[in-house]
Amino acid sequence: MIQAADLRAEADRIGHSLPALLAEAERLSSALSLGEHGRKRAGQGADFWQYRPAMPGDTARNVDWRRSAKSDAPYIREREWQASQGVTFWVDPARSMQFQGAKSRPAKGDRAAVLALALAICLLKGGERVGAEGQGRPRAGMAQVRPLAQALIAQSGAEFGAPSLNDVVSYGRAVVISDFLGDLAPMQTAMAQAADKGVRGLIVQVLDPAEEDFPFDGRTIFQSMGGGTQFETQEAGDLRSRYLDRLAQRKDALAAMARALGWHVHCHHTGAAVLPSLLWAHQALGAAR
Repeated sequence: MIQAADLRAEADRIGHSLPALLAEAERLSSALSLGEHGRKRAGQGADFWQYRPAMPGDTARNVDWRRSAKSDAPYIREREWQASQGVTFWVDPARSMQFQGAKSRPAKGDRAAVLALALAICLLKGGERVGAEGQGRPRAGMAQVRPLAQALIAQSGAEFGAPSLNDVVSYGRAVVISDFLGDLAPMQTAMAQAADKGVRGLIVQVLDPAEEDFPFDGRTIFQSMGGGTQFETQEAGDLRSRYLDRLAQRKDALAAMARALGWHVHCHHTGAAVLPSLLWAHQALGAAR
């Protein structure tokens, strides 16, 4: 059972983290400024989208006679598709995401939360519905931002995360952000179950540059963030090539999982700017329709 002191400490942590997270996410979403998300296609809606020549199967009531009068052929007036989609976010809350390779860089979990929330704000501004796994069905409206932010900065005691996508709506979209350094089997299961509901989405792997480059040499003690695993070596440099091979294999496995189900995958480093990855995610969600 959680103790009152632990609950107060967690509340204080969230209280201090939330304003900075909200401010940074709002700044990034404003910088993106791409307008409405992924709706530029014909369908039901109120706004004009384009004219196109009439084709067999079109009905007379869809013909725009004023536009057609200017040419020798009938034209159809199409409206812009405006049905919103539900996007569910899962940001890994495990201890491995608390890793911070240098004081000049954010922890992986902090960067993941900023990226997820900025993307969610962009989607909400475009009229989409968003939610975090565990919050129920995605919802529209900017009132979603604060509870979503609180969910995204939650932390667990597990060493590595095991995603679930139970709240993703049928034919909705999912955004899964983690370092993916633990067992990939739960991720594969969650994606397969989501795919059975017609869900597609994005996988964003967040790594610290130290995890990507392995800049260690000589005597080194490696310890997991939860302290459950520890390994000491006198020649860390001798492990570099084997480590990099294993990391490359893991990235290949992640890419194969995504490719098999029509998802998109991207790797972001905490030493890099957030905006390029935010732009990629925004565009990739449009392509995942």
